[in-house]
Amino acid sequence: MSRLEAKKPPLFTGEPLTKDTVSQSLSVLSGVLKSCYGPTGRLKQLHNGVGGYVCTTSQSSAVLHRLSVSHPVLRVLTASVQNHISRFSDCGLFTAILCCSLIENFKNLNVGSCTVVKISKHLLSLCMDYLKSESCGCRVSVDFSSVETLLCLVRSTLTSKPACMLNKAEVDHLTVLILKAFMFTVPCHIETNAVLGKCIIVPAKGRRVEDSAVLPGLLIETLGIPLANQLAIKRTSSNMIKVALFCVSLSGDCFDPEEGTIAVHHGISLEMSELNQLLNLGKQLVNDGVGLVVCQKVIHPSLKQYLKENHVVAVDRAGLSPMEPLSQMTGSKPIVSICLLSPSSYGSLKDVRIENVASKHFLHLIPNHTTVCSLVLCNRNETTWDELKRACETAEHVLQLTVKEPLALLGGGCTETHLASYIRHKSYSLSSSSWEDVDCSRTQYQLVADGFCRSLEAVACSLNHNDGEILTDTVYGHCWFVPSGFPSDSNWSDLVSECGCRINSKTENLKWRLLQDQLGSPVIQSCPKEPSEKVADFLTLDCFSAKCSGLQVAVETASLILDLSCIIEDQN
Repeated sequence: MSRLEAKKPPLFTGEPLTKDTVSQSLSVLSGVLKSCYGPTGRLKQLHNGVGGYVCTTSQSSAVLHRLSVSHPVLRVLTASVQNHISRFSDCGLFTAILCCSLIENFKNLNVGSCTVVKISKHLLSLCMDYLKSESCGCRVSVDFSSVETLLCLVRSTLTSKPACMLNKAEVDHLTVLILKAFMFTVPCHIETNAVLGKCIIVPAKGRRVEDSAVLPGLLIETLGIPLANQLAIKRTSSNMIKVALFCVSLSGDCFDPEEGTIAVHHGISLEMSELNQLLNLGKQLVNDGVGLVVCQKVIHPSLKQYLKENHVVAVDRAGLSPMEPLSQMTGSKPIVSICLLSPSSYGSLKDVRIENVASKHFLHLIPNHTTVCSLVLCNRNETTWDELKRACETAEHVLQLTVKEPLALLGGGCTETHLASYIRHKSYSLSSSSWEDVDCSRTQYQLVADGFCRSLEAVACSLNHNDGEILTDTVYGHCWFVPSGFPSDSNWSDLVSECGCRINSKTENLKWRLLQDQLGSPVIQSCPKEPSEKVADFLTLDCFSAKCSGLQVAVETASLILDLSCIIEDQN
């Protein structure tokens, strides 16, 4: 058959960054992401062109997932950021905004892209070496024997998500719950290959946030189970409850047409045969002393009734999500066939109770030693609940990353401005051998370094959404926000009280400069100092691992895009 339409040749675009369409698209994407950034970020409502579900959010994971990006350059950028988010959950907006700013600042320099890439790689290594050094002035050690820093990390994560619509009391309540839930997942006895447990988020939409609660073990919503605090449940001689976990249907409707044809003798009822097989299974479970049966799918009503009469609690339609934590906390092995029932597959529980949380009834499965817990998460409506769930999952992941690397970075824009101050100091104090190693001139190095620092400062500036001035001090290199409505010639010391991360207050005579000053940023001749005290009740902190990765991803992605000489697109 002949082709109805001639095959189109591939579309060749040379020097894509010089095209107006790329610059405009990059500027629009950067503007959207900057407007989402921080505790006062503007919310976005995202939905497809034909209507459907509307997502209200300011989180990078939701924005980038639902944002339609067509240009290949922007697809590289968003894919890179999404890969970072999939590994770290946090600092997605930081990564994307920094990457956009680096591209915008570097492409306007009168320096070859190859040279820019080499210099930015050197600047990145300076940043990473500094962040990982003991002398770093923008990082905080996390002591797991004290909860203050951990609470600051969780609180900072929650307050950076304005679409959750939380007030201070709700933030404080959830902060404690999330940290408590995380502590439940930490094993009491550390082994060689110790792994963290799992926190299951149980939805309770349309409820007050303060009704949220965390319980050790697993909560399964009750359907058809008597609502009594003490269940009549079969126990072993050691007062434990034996558990059988089925991931196969126990409905009696096991015949699948795709598996082939079944030959049945005349007069034999296939349904009765299946039911008898299920009842024989029930008898074996009772004889083996099983007290709780949990089925991922459906249990036949007759089997349910038989188990109930023999004081065995049966839970069906449990779904896929609780199967892994159930297996983990009970020690049971999921049973995949009713014909292959082995006592070695059983697990055990300490107790099973009925719990009433947020006006909902749950079956509470309590193990002996648990690294599994349930967080009953409440919020006013579905939209805010979805956003809050993402925020809680991010906070939990941040704590997990902090266990591996017990450090945090100062938030509120202070790490960005402090790093910019440090790089400016280093770029003006480097020896000539350093420029020779990078194969560039001093002027080229300082031009790229200034663009690098301006990009970091642009991220800090993105936190401000009220048109006020943004300052940095010349001692610590921290970020300070001035309320809107004051003239630029005001005495800044009268208008600021504490820096963005809240570690520094206006207790000494600091000198200030405006961030993103159009006349050029003055050079800080001395290295920014480390604050004398790194203890405060309500520090704003960022995840160390996530932010370091975000910095690397932003610089490397910007370098990749700057180095693009052509794009070849298949139009067929």
